[in-house]
Amino acid sequence: MSTAPAIPPAETILVRRARPGDAAAFARVMGHPEVFANLMQLPLPTEEAWRQPLAEPDNANSGDLRLVAEVGGRVVGTSGLHPVARLRRRHAAMLGISVEPGAQGKGVGRALMQAMCDFADGWGQLLRLELTVFTDNHRAIRLYEAFGFRIEGTHRAYALRAGVYEDVHAMARLHPNPPGVAWPTN
Repeated sequence: MSTAPAIPPAETILVRRARPGDAAAFARVMGHPEVFANLMQLPLPTEEAWRQPLAEPDNANSGDLRLVAEVGGRVVGTSGLHPVARLRRRHAAMLGISVEPGAQGKGVGRALMQAMCDFADGWGQLLRLELTVFTDNHRAIRLYEAFGFRIEGTHRAYALRAGVYEDVHAMARLHPNPPGVAWPTN
């Protein structure tokens, strides 16, 4: 597996909606050992496994959002926002993010998080964003805290990672200024 080149400081990060042609990039980014070690997904994802979810047409009613971050035309990060379907939890969504090791610490995660939070706050009718993060993923925890996420608890022995049951933090962020009704002023 090749390691992505580091991002030069002057490079522009483009965040856009994921498309079907990004299946190989999703598999590459999430398939990097340093990345999948911090995900709640199985290692060694395939391009075929990503074709189906990325080929589904946008469904405005589902609220699902998948984004990629590109630098110099290369996808270096991915993110997903998945609203909960249950009636009493429709105000919440699960969030996930993946960034290639060579792009970490270069603003890619921040750009993806900003886009996700902007969508959730302005368009997604979401009050609550939720995620889980391994307790030793300090860089990700700092990023999430910078966007208003707080640790709500720790799940002991939550997920198997490289043959060891590891703890995760449950983190959530509430909309900083929940929308109200725009009543006519006349």
